Amino acid sequence: MPADPAPRGAGPADLLLPPGPPPAADPLLPSARDRDAAGGGSGPGAVHGAVHGAEPGSGRGSRPGWVTRGLRSRAGGPARPGRRGRTLRALRVLGAAALLAGSLVAGVRIGTADVGWGGLVRAFGSRLGPAVEPLPPLLDSLVWDLRLPRVLTAALVGASLAVCGAVLQAVTRNALADPYLLGVSSGASAGAVTVVVLGVGAGALGVTGGALAGALLAFGALLLLLRRTGLDSVRIVLTGVVVGQLFTALTSLVLMASADADTTRAVTHWLLGSMAPARWDTVAVCALVTPLGLAAAWLCSNALDGLAFGSDTAASLGIGVRRTRLLLLVVTAALTAVAVATVGAIGFVGLIVPHGVRFLVGPRHRVLLPYAALAGAVFLVWTDALARIAFAPREVPVGVVTALLGVPLFLLVLRRRGEL
Repeated sequence: MPADPAPRGAGPADLLLPPGPPPAADPLLPSARDRDAAGGGSGPGAVHGAVHGAEPGSGRGSRPGWVTRGLRSRAGGPARPGRRGRTLRALRVLGAAALLAGSLVAGVRIGTADVGWGGLVRAFGSRLGPAVEPLPPLLDSLVWDLRLPRVLTAALVGASLAVCGAVLQAVTRNALADPYLLGVSSGASAGAVTVVVLGVGAGALGVTGGALAGALLAFGALLLLLRRTGLDSVRIVLTGVVVGQLFTALTSLVLMASADADTTRAVTHWLLGSMAPARWDTVAVCALVTPLGLAAAWLCSNALDGLAFGSDTAASLGIGVRRTRLLLLVVTAALTAVAVATVGAIGFVGLIVPHGVRFLVGPRHRVLLPYAALAGAVFLVWTDALARIAFAPREVPVGVVTALLGVPLFLLVLRRRGEL
């Protein structure tokens, strides 16, 4: 009896595929529809086109399919965005920037003490122009010395944590990765507790300096443990968990052995994350480190796209996997260390924001990282404002609010992706 004819359009590779349902889609990789828009297929050529934006069958570079989805030339192939596409993209960027600016102004306005929109105009106008009558000294100090540094710190820290989460999710190919995966947060907590409880380096370092030293020590321990085993994604995750648990145990040991009730309460409040300590020196440190780290991560966007397909695929595309992973780990560790040292450990920002932004703009990191930074900044500014007024006059640690909001939002993202 003759064999069944092959389906029209099926190639030799299709005849070798086993029967059964297709494998589940990786949440960090572009969907099949996106790959088809980029040129179809799943081989090295298609992956190269998805990462580097090359059109199938030609040497010309263009934007990948998930950016130019729906744009087709008259010949039926992928087309470059026209004037309308560029206009929409510019409007989207301007809208995101306007949302961030509006959130910053609203964050300064919101609080237990009523300033009012007119008071904000007077506060900013008296500093920027001499023709405006200044506010009373107490309200002026409230705006310039307390609320404005706090809001700016929240925006910078939120942007850092969101970008770190997006980078680590691609480097480790783990959808549950967040900025605290490397054990840096636990090291910062141990350093801060050592300074507060034991008084080690209290005069020279302070709480922020101790937390930063502990974070760098934890990251150094991580690299020391990985020096011979390599920077494989699974080993990074497992070693980060081990380092984090070690420094968490040291923190608990110090608190139980030497701290009294008041000190334990103060340390616990710091560990939950709070923007209350933010001052202009905090803004200066974050404003120096955060843009450099975000720029370094964005310059590695193509490498992150390749790493999202796996180490072997990234290496076949000419990406130095070990060198790139080491650079990205250093960048994320530095951003996380500064964030935790200044405001404590704030969870869920680096976990839920990248997933939400990826759902809206797609997985390509050249687009994902800037929007993740903007979304993280807006999210943490509004979360901090909610923490200030939810139980006024008592202030709730912002880490508690991010956890309360983050859990249902993360479950919603998983439900929308069909993974729950």
